[in-house]
Amino acid sequence: MSATYTLHRGRRPLLISVPHAGREIPTDIAAALLPRALAVEDCDWHLERLYDFAHEIGASLIVPRHARYVVDLNRPPENTPMYPGQNNTELCPTRFFSGEPLYRDGRAPDEAEIGRRVQTYWRPYHEALQGELARLKAEHGHAVLFDGHSIQAELPWLFEGRLPDLNLGTAAGNACAPALREHLAAVLAAQSRWSQVVDGRFKGGYITRHYGRPETGVHAVQMEMCWSCYLRDGAEPAEAWDAARAADARALLRTLAETMLAWRP
Repeated sequence: MSATYTLHRGRRPLLISVPHAGREIPTDIAAALLPRALAVEDCDWHLERLYDFAHEIGASLIVPRHARYVVDLNRPPENTPMYPGQNNTELCPTRFFSGEPLYRDGRAPDEAEIGRRVQTYWRPYHEALQGELARLKAEHGHAVLFDGHSIQAELPWLFEGRLPDLNLGTAAGNACAPALREHLAAVLAAQSRWSQVVDGRFKGGYITRHYGRPETGVHAVQMEMCWSCYLRDGAEPAEAWDAARAADARALLRTLAETMLAWRP
């Protein structure tokens, strides 16, 4: 068992990744953070629970142990901005999603510390992710990566206005086959409970863009879901799991996953 992630290996050509679901912060890093950061408010809350249907449908599921404040697994190791010209959080974030500082004065990570975190936390996750995709492709001839995320609907420092409830990203159609994108978009369009968009503000982060290589048989999509789809309004997210909302959200996510499994290149 890895010290930095858990990996359930499935039997079908789908890997679900939830790179921001981790909540642990090692004590040495915690000492440099402001007390507020220890609540990991920008976590993608409870996604390991929301996507636990992976086991039932035969998909693989990889879940990190550590919080994105340690290192952001959905950022490139070179720390280039994912969305140039807009506010971004970094490979080792120094700000909350509100734009306020994460670290005590003078304690933000330097280049050496960022490099250490990449080696200790970032690389093991990506080596496991890449290895699992290679295994699935070797067994089935192709593989699909479903990268799951969640977020507050309104975060003025990161984006204007309110996000749609469901944000499907395919790197503007470059990370998966056009037919798969169309099938998934049709699933979203067929429901009326939640607002939805394809390749809007969130087109897919590093994981979707880097691993989605349809010409090689690996297809990737990202889902950014608003917290309100499965959490109670007005509650602290750590305690806000809403069983009824979550059941409906899980059903839709499962339909998307099963659509990925039913599709063939």
